[in-house]
Amino acid sequence: MSEIPPLIDVANVRVLSRYVVELDFADGETRVIDLEPFLWGEMFDPLGADYELFRQVRVDPEAGTIVWPHGADLSPRTLYAESKPAVPA
Repeated sequence: MSEIPPLIDVANVRVLSRYVVELDFADGETRVIDLEPFLWGEMFDPLGADYELFRQVRVDPEAGTIVWPHGADLSPRTLYAESKPAVPA
């Protein structure tokens, strides 16, 4: 049985390359995730079809996660669980 990751708010997001973002979490950890596998379904299809819309991702500080202008968002728990620690530059 896999452990449920902690619920840690996303503090900052940066688009690194096509559908890959770097996330700074409130605990100080920086992680990287390829979001392309998540871009399906009614709310996410527009992001896969329009990269400029995808690039408008931002952090909603009240929700503690990333959101897009049309209302799509992803759980910070999912983002943490599916991401990998960033490699220091």
